[in-house]
Amino acid sequence: MSKKSEIKIFEDKKVRSIWDRDKEKWYFSIIDVIAILTDSVDPNAYWRKLKQRLKAEGNETVTNCHGLKMLAPDGKMRKTDVADTEQLFRLIQSVPSPKAEPIKLWLAQVASERLDEMQDPDLSKDRMLSISF
Repeated sequence: MSKKSEIKIFEDKKVRSIWDRDKEKWYFSIIDVIAILTDSVDPNAYWRKLKQRLKAEGNETVTNCHGLKMLAPDGKMRKTDVADTEQLFRLIQSVPSPKAEPIKLWLAQVASERLDEMQDPDLSKDRMLSISF
């Protein structure tokens, strides 16, 4: 599986993401998105509780989320739960937060940009050149 890691920015907050070239999908760190939506002091605990609740309700989205290694804040590669765009939309709907709508629009923008880049690979090169590290 060919993957490319990247950091996406939503309202000045980082969301770790990986592009899977084989599946042609973005995978986003669920913990990062939960942190943005909830402003929780412990987004890991919030995700664990939400995952338990959704599993009890029979929500299959949680079952289909899997873990991938991503760069953690401590600089190490650690396994974290990820979701593709569709799964993330479904999870966002389960989080009671007024911040849900802006993140849905952001995800739609990320998906749209990738579709544009697939049609015109030069756009991807231009985007990479414009990123400042």
